[in-house]
Amino acid sequence: MKYILENPVSGHIGQQKYKTTILWRNGELITDEPEKLGGKDLGPDPYTLLVSSLVSCTLATLRMYIDRKELHIDEIQVTANMYLRIEKEQVVTYFDREISFGHAIEENTVLRLQQIADECPISKILKGNAVVNTIMKTNN
Repeated sequence: MKYILENPVSGHIGQQKYKTTILWRNGELITDEPEKLGGKDLGPDPYTLLVSSLVSCTLATLRMYIDRKELHIDEIQVTANMYLRIEKEQVVTYFDREISFGHAIEENTVLRLQQIADECPISKILKGNAVVNTIMKTNN
């Protein structure tokens, strides 16, 4: 097994309700829950981080393709959100993603860019099967 990340993402939480500090290879970020859920809204909540991963991966993947194919597309905008729906007695998560460009693009190019967006690594993870392995450690 080879991890995707050279260094694992880690985090910790103290006594302040829902505020977490997440450490990543080059720094840290604060996450929190919205005030309506008891947090102080000091940073993005986990759902926002998940949707942000889809947005940023889509943008980066499209930019790589556009640059490699030397397409003249200066600006890409991605907006996304998610919702949950109960289907056949289980919760299904839906992600809606809208991609727009700074100017008109030929339809065949738009269709190809949609295929590329659907192939971004985070899209594949969200559409595929994922397994979360948890190891519990105590300081005894």
